[in-house]
Amino acid sequence: MIKLEKKQVRIVSILIAVIFIGSVVALALTQTGNVASAASSSSVGVVDVQQVMAAHPDVQGLQGQMETTVNEIRKEFEEKSAGMNDQEKAEFYIQCQQRIAQKQEELLAPIEQSVEVAIKAVADKKGLAVVINKAAVVYGGQDITQDVIAQLSKK
Repeated sequence: MIKLEKKQVRIVSILIAVIFIGSVVALALTQTGNVASAASSSSVGVVDVQQVMAAHPDVQGLQGQMETTVNEIRKEFEEKSAGMNDQEKAEFYIQCQQRIAQKQEELLAPIEQSVEVAIKAVADKKGLAVVINKAAVVYGGQDITQDVIAQLSKK
């Protein structure tokens, strides 16, 4: 029988984190126009988005909600798929996975938004024109990860 496991939830979490990282980089690029000219004329900050997301105060609740959702959908799948043929089961399984992904996006959206707001607040406070994900930086940049975590814990 097909089961939705924590590993699948983690894979979806990683995909969403990658999308979030891309959006932070895109936000930085659109606000400065050109990374090269911005880097030469002003300060560049770096932030470890994964560390910030892991330290977010609301993440523990999100994990509990996701486990509950996965268990509910798994139970529903097992009940409804009992009388289905293989093709119907596969289609229903895909629908279940999509529902899980949609729920995860729904739960992550406010957390991602609060992280973006915290990054912007810290960047403004420190006079940084650009903040880039630390994973994309080989050398340089002012690390503001701990400042962003502190900003999130204030709220």
